[in-house]
Amino acid sequence: MNTTLRRYGAALLATAALAGCVNTTSSGEVGVQRKQFILLSEQEVTTMSAQAYAQEVQKAKTGGALNTNAVLTRRVRTISERLIRQTPVFRPDARNWKWEVNVANSSELNAYCMAGGKIMVYSGLVERLSLSDDELATVIGHEMAHALREHSRESMSQAYAQQAGLSIVGQLAGLSQASMELASLATDVTLTKPHSRTMESEADTIGLELMARAGYNPQASLSLWQKMLKAGGGGNGPAFLSTHPAGEDRIASLQRLIPKVMPLYLAAPKK
Repeated sequence: MNTTLRRYGAALLATAALAGCVNTTSSGEVGVQRKQFILLSEQEVTTMSAQAYAQEVQKAKTGGALNTNAVLTRRVRTISERLIRQTPVFRPDARNWKWEVNVANSSELNAYCMAGGKIMVYSGLVERLSLSDDELATVIGHEMAHALREHSRESMSQAYAQQAGLSIVGQLAGLSQASMELASLATDVTLTKPHSRTMESEADTIGLELMARAGYNPQASLSLWQKMLKAGGGGNGPAFLSTHPAGEDRIASLQRLIPKVMPLYLAAPKK
């Protein structure tokens, strides 16, 4: 093992020893307080996510599928802006993120928000499920919660620690290859790999408070997931519902949380 790789391994181990004691957000009224395993820097993940998002935007633009419905795009952006205004409750620094909101013309029932506030909503999700503004706010708030909670950074840290560890121990790769593998994780984690049960539950919880504070009825979270379950034929179904917890458990958890955030909704401006 060469000196550079040995030093890199020592630095990785030292950093990993300090990981697992980070909480990336305030707890809010809903009380999210789990400590997270964080190995990569926020700047690294935000930069890579911005690059990955730019590629997805360009792909949609090249295919004539970016923001083709002006009415839907305006609607998605209006709802997103109301939700974004509430993000400092969980992260004061989020007010300074370079938020982007776009709509891809696709029949897929899906949406995502990459690290740093890069939102994409698929038109099929809104149109095929006939989503109300409150239901759409549930989806967008959920995806924004993943970004606020830095679930991609957490997942990438776990994957990178494993990859880097194997590289170091087995001398299978140099730093350049490790960096290349890291760069590919931003897209992989966001678009293809489901979040864990815990991360999904946190996104549901934080998203529910975001939408309530933004003046969107949290009761709509129940009808949204019911529609998603129906679209999936009773199983976990479409991409947006392909993660844990299972739909019925998810609905039950949201029902228990709604009384906690309903006063926020009642006190919030409705525009």
